[in-house]
Amino acid sequence: MRRDAIFYKLFQQSPSLLFELLDAVPETANSVMQIRRERYRFESVAVKEPTFMIDGVFLPPEDEPEGVVFFSEVQMQPDRRLYERMFTESMAYFYRNRDAFFDWQMVVIYPSRSMEQSETYPYRALLNSDQVHRIYLNELGALELLPLGVATMVLTIEEDATAPEKARMLIGRASQEITDLPMKQGIIEMISTIIVYKFTNLSREEIDTMLGTKLEETRVFREAKEEEARSLITRQLTRKFGSIPDLSFDRINSLSIEQLESLSEELLDFGAIDDLIGWLKNQG
Repeated sequence: MRRDAIFYKLFQQSPSLLFELLDAVPETANSVMQIRRERYRFESVAVKEPTFMIDGVFLPPEDEPEGVVFFSEVQMQPDRRLYERMFTESMAYFYRNRDAFFDWQMVVIYPSRSMEQSETYPYRALLNSDQVHRIYLNELGALELLPLGVATMVLTIEEDATAPEKARMLIGRASQEITDLPMKQGIIEMISTIIVYKFTNLSREEIDTMLGTKLEETRVFREAKEEEARSLITRQLTRKFGSIPDLSFDRINSLSIEQLESLSEELLDFGAIDDLIGWLKNQG
């Protein structure tokens, strides 16, 4: 499961989850100034010259003259140069948008300390400052005792064997603890989304049975299936041809689930990269 992708989907659904996560770690919560958290929006932003994308940026309301921008990084796989890239890109964005923000904060989310970049000495001042917050999900405590929003995020690192039971427990908590219907539905959808991404091999009916809920054929369910299919096809094509042209890669990313299923069968007969390019052109 692409846990970084699911985190960004959770943040898109509910940007306030980032601040709930900070509140779960006392030493970080105290250093975050009082801001109007409910008005933040989550976006991916582009920085030109040089061009790069920052996946997770929490932008304050535009009508706040002293807004604080939050950069987030969800790191579920080892990256030896994470901090080099993260600080460079974030500061470049802050520099180019300096008039829009009063200050910046950075939140790095790891499943555990073992996933963190080992060479941190050059960045010790930043990492030990009150502007950079490192969150280790497995150190937040028992999932059952955490606030519901934080517990939902910790569910992403739960073992597959116990994840369904934990998900059902969280759905039960949501039903009991939340009286606002849209908010309750939002939490249940987030929990269901995590399970869909954890078990992409299961059908909608099987997930319904697993969770004890009725999961509609939603955009989230289709996106999970499409993402898994694209990931599998990309790995197969890379093994077969070594690399994929950027235009072909972009075209694959735009295919529907039905087209992806067809491509997964057709690629077995491809003898050269031109066969792939020709097939993609025929898809309209």
